[in-house]
Amino acid sequence: MFTALLDTCVLWPDLQRDFLLSLAIEGMYRPVWSSVVLEELEYEQRTKLIERGTEAEEAARRARRLVEQMRQHFDDAEVGGWEGLEGTYGLPDPDDEHLVAAAVVANAGAIITLNVRDLPSDRLPRGLQVLSPKEFAANTVSLDPVRACAAVATIAKRSGRMGPIQTEEDILETLTRRYGMTSAVEMMRQAAVDTSRVRPPQPRVSESGRVCCTDR
Repeated sequence: MFTALLDTCVLWPDLQRDFLLSLAIEGMYRPVWSSVVLEELEYEQRTKLIERGTEAEEAARRARRLVEQMRQHFDDAEVGGWEGLEGTYGLPDPDDEHLVAAAVVANAGAIITLNVRDLPSDRLPRGLQVLSPKEFAANTVSLDPVRACAAVATIAKRSGRMGPIQTEEDILETLTRRYGMTSAVEMMRQAAVDTSRVRPPQPRVSESGRVCCTDR
């Protein structure tokens, strides 16, 4: 299974994080991250919640809970033993060294980040690429768009717990408009159409109350 290291900036936006991790739950790839990524995520999530009006104590609790849930649901995702490699790649920003070091230890095929330019290919080990979230989403969805649709359906079903209820179409629209995942969304929409075409005829009840066959 393809392994991808997810940067903090990819995990910080709520729906983007939910979508990418839901793809992983569907078995479409294996996500990994370093302890630094989780520390940064907890800090950034807490800050975001406070800026949006959540009280500091509640924001801290929710941010901490997010990281706890990630550790619980992806118990093999946190990479250890990368510290000895940190600082050996000569990256423009030394603070990004932990990403490459953890990716190497995890034998990841890609680092998923918005800061693509900060990880120049000539400084990376052979076989390790850097992809934006929308590129990675398109690559992953292309493997099995139907399973990707299932991931979106799961997100829709659990929506409303901490925010507004969202339909599958709401989610696809946001992934396109806010996160630029046009290619991934187009593949999922086409898969949904194709799937509906091959569904067997469903029984319907006639006016007399008898069950009869209905055309697709």
